[in-house]
Amino acid sequence: MITVDFNRLELKPGVKVLDIGCGEGRHTAKAWEFPEIFCIGADRAYKDLVVSQDKLKLHQELSGISKLDNGSEWALSAADITRLPFGDNSFDVIICSEVMEHIYEEEKALEELKRILKPGGQLALTVPRYWPEKICWKLSNEYCNTEGGHIRIYKKKELLEKVIPLGFQFQGSHHAHSLHAPFWWLKCLTGLNNNQKNSSNFSSKFVTLYHNLLVWDMMEKPFITGFIEKLLNPVMGKSAALYFIKR
Repeated sequence: MITVDFNRLELKPGVKVLDIGCGEGRHTAKAWEFPEIFCIGADRAYKDLVVSQDKLKLHQELSGISKLDNGSEWALSAADITRLPFGDNSFDVIICSEVMEHIYEEEKALEELKRILKPGGQLALTVPRYWPEKICWKLSNEYCNTEGGHIRIYKKKELLEKVIPLGFQFQGSHHAHSLHAPFWWLKCLTGLNNNQKNSSNFSSKFVTLYHNLLVWDMMEKPFITGFIEKLLNPVMGKSAALYFIKR
């Protein structure tokens, strides 16, 4: 599930990319597809890095692309976004997708991203969109009180006011994953940890069917669901993606 629009990033040969808070490596894998790129996926959760390693290897195998084909490499690093183990001006592009809403020390995190990004480098920052996320908070106390979960909801203006004064120029924004917003509303209504597969509850079965639809959409990429999502993204896209250049 790719949130960042890679067409907005200048991934030319020789570029170094950091995917901070990479989770299971979805954006790391996508960056690696570009020729002669070096991409590091970093996350503080070691178990996610183990899964990411397996998925990146599988992605290489299934894509049929090897280092000899495109000259790109990937690596993984255990790292805390508030104390990153990289030197100043280390990266040309930083992807920080669905991370900031989890971080208590957000000012430290943004300062670190600025520190390790080269002047003229690009920052792609994505967070949950305000109003779809607000509905989730209203529907479920569990959603906003889960350990390691979301601790704040960003409005676009608020995020811009935090990032731009650090020395960034705003490039533009878009929204993504409109088809995923209703899924999370349904999850919040039926219970986040509800055992859907073994439940006879109709609503739980409906959530399972919706989940299967989303998986099918991501794997098969049919035209119809892609068209519907693109049409609905400006209205109800669950994620907001913002792009910046370090001055």
